[in-house]
Amino acid sequence: MSSSRAWGSGRALRTALAVAGVGTLIAGAAACGSSGSEASGGRVQITVTGQPPSTQPFERKVFDADVAEFEKTHPDIDVVPHEGFMDPKTFSAKLAGGQLEDVYYVYFTDPAQIIARHQAADITEAVKAVPQLADLQPRLLDTFRGENGKLYGLPTANYTMGLVYNRELFRRAGLDPDRPPATWDEVRADAKKIAALGNGVVGYADYSKNNQGGWHLAGWVYSMGGEVARKDGDKWVAAFDDDKGRAALRQLHAMRFDDDSMGSKQLLQDADVQRMMGAGQLGMYMAAPDNVPVLVKQFDGKYADYGIAGMPGGQGTLLGGEGYMLNPKATPAKIKAGLTWIQWKYLNPERFEKHVKQYADGEQPVGLPTEPTPDIWQGAVRDRQLAVKQKYANVPAENYQSYVDTATRIQGHVEPPSAQQIYAALDSVMQAVLTDRNANIDQLLSSAASKVNGVLAQVR
Repeated sequence: MSSSRAWGSGRALRTALAVAGVGTLIAGAAACGSSGSEASGGRVQITVTGQPPSTQPFERKVFDADVAEFEKTHPDIDVVPHEGFMDPKTFSAKLAGGQLEDVYYVYFTDPAQIIARHQAADITEAVKAVPQLADLQPRLLDTFRGENGKLYGLPTANYTMGLVYNRELFRRAGLDPDRPPATWDEVRADAKKIAALGNGVVGYADYSKNNQGGWHLAGWVYSMGGEVARKDGDKWVAAFDDDKGRAALRQLHAMRFDDDSMGSKQLLQDADVQRMMGAGQLGMYMAAPDNVPVLVKQFDGKYADYGIAGMPGGQGTLLGGEGYMLNPKATPAKIKAGLTWIQWKYLNPERFEKHVKQYADGEQPVGLPTEPTPDIWQGAVRDRQLAVKQKYANVPAENYQSYVDTATRIQGHVEPPSAQQIYAALDSVMQAVLTDRNANIDQLLSSAASKVNGVLAQVR
């Protein structure tokens, strides 16, 4: 679930907002219209989501300037931007009321349900006109494919989870900040040393409410080489009630109660953990690179103080992201115009340098493995983007090299179907393991697996 558009709480916030979103999607009517038609002078008018709110002035300025430039270079298309992204509270009503935009933003957790409910246009043929399509990472494109193999959307950003850590606390604890932990056993050992600094310093923290706990537990399971859900014939089943899932929870429980390296305050969510890290009171937590600007901009941190490592264990990590789909009621002309906008704005190697320079000139961070250079490409196009990022880097990119080095080696797992409902079921598991010294891990996993199997039985 990351943010290519804003430096807010990003993905974790969207996870929380999406709690009601899957149920809302399922309840939404399949018959949804496309507002607007042709603009004056025979121009094709398209409505698009993705305009940042005015509370994010830099991102808003970039977006609006892009709209103006696009319309100037594409005089036959009129873009009508709508503020916001995916809002689960209003999505169902927009679908039912025919107010869904022609081009609308989604998280990677959404396409499967949207496709199953016929709430997106089939772009399989139209997308053949999009240049550089073959240069996008295939696993990201597959997120937008139906079981029939047809394509219904395009990815525009992605993330993989890793380990964000405080380099200054590493130094104070006698650890080498240029050699972050590569295994969970090393994380545990380092967390104990950091917690031993005292004065309220916590070695490692994790989320456990608002679906964020379940989301992070999925990351733990993947890092152990496990699966959250798997396909069994023509149906999905829970796959975390196994040795991998138990190993993840036993590690968390031991850090919390045996080592006392996670602190006594639990039931945390993203902002709680980010606040601890920003205040210099936390050593490590699982997160993606877009957390670092949040720590700096919202919690008074310093870029030099933070590093990012690849997911400990190296056996897997959680892959999420975002993209755009098109209204199923859109005319062929609108679909063509919408794809032209998506490609020009989000999937355009010819604009790499101009886009990155906008961020550098605006004193926004460049050099992180995230926006303005989302890692969605492969091959020569990816190399081209990395070269531009290196040219304009204004943050200590060497602090994130461990993460970059593992990005192509660690297997990424796209979020499972009905992810938000699965995360809701797993939240209670994380809560129990982090608050109950006598938590029965086997029973917790078995109970959660039963709930998740009930959810997955509805996936078609």
